[in-house]
Amino acid sequence: MAKQMRPLVRETIGGEPYEYYPLGEYIVAAPGVCGGRPTFKYTRIEVEVILDLLAAGRSLDQLVENFQGRVSREAIEEALKLAASLLKREAKTVAV
Repeated sequence: MAKQMRPLVRETIGGEPYEYYPLGEYIVAAPGVCGGRPTFKYTRIEVEVILDLLAAGRSLDQLVENFQGRVSREAIEEALKLAASLLKREAKTVAV
């Protein structure tokens, strides 16, 4: 079965064009931002950075505080849910 591509969303933010593919409510893949790697919407903060900080022992509360509201608790929780979903999907493709 072919994977269905999500539609490209086009917005104007601060007078500048912003295009992205939504991966969730808070997470996007914007072709012109960070090489299209997943970022938190309207930021250049990569999801991978946040997940790495959590893996290194930073708490969710510390991250929300350190990123001064640019990345919300809900956005980080969404990143964790999407990462878990991807892991589950990948595990199904591995022959046991």
